[in-house]
Amino acid sequence: MTLPPNVQLLAPKEDLDFFHSASIALAEPMTAIEAWNRLIAHPPPFMTTAFRIRDAISSRFGVRRIGGFTRTRHETPKVGDRLDFFLVEYASDTVLALSERDRHLDVMTCISTHADMLTVTASVKTHNLFGRLYMIPVAPAHRVIVATMLKSFQREQQQRQNGSSAQ
Repeated sequence: MTLPPNVQLLAPKEDLDFFHSASIALAEPMTAIEAWNRLIAHPPPFMTTAFRIRDAISSRFGVRRIGGFTRTRHETPKVGDRLDFFLVEYASDTVLALSERDRHLDVMTCISTHADMLTVTASVKTHNLFGRLYMIPVAPAHRVIVATMLKSFQREQQQRQNGSSAQ
């Protein structure tokens, strides 16, 4: 898969310890923050449990609890703002680069809209053994979470289209 030109990563792809990117077609043009708001509006049901388990284990190693997604809508995020547990590192109409960094690893999630595509990209650099161990269950889980969220996003798009064409 070729990445859209506006996707931001923590480091060059070959220097990352984890990389995952997934895209879907957009039914209508939208900004990156509009896409983010739709993605987190209905997180998969298992996410609450996953975040609780993550927080219970990771907090024992000095990692800040993140709690999960609050479903709070955001309109115009700026660099330095927080979207739930993520720090906004870059924000434009087509790119939202969000990070969470600690002594074990750095994570960047990039939500990008380009042409008629929505792309969700995760890039991770680990710093130590705990970071590498943490990624063993998180890497496959992340792929499932993103796939589930994008599938839900597509269903919502189809419902919106069917609703607007019925009028």
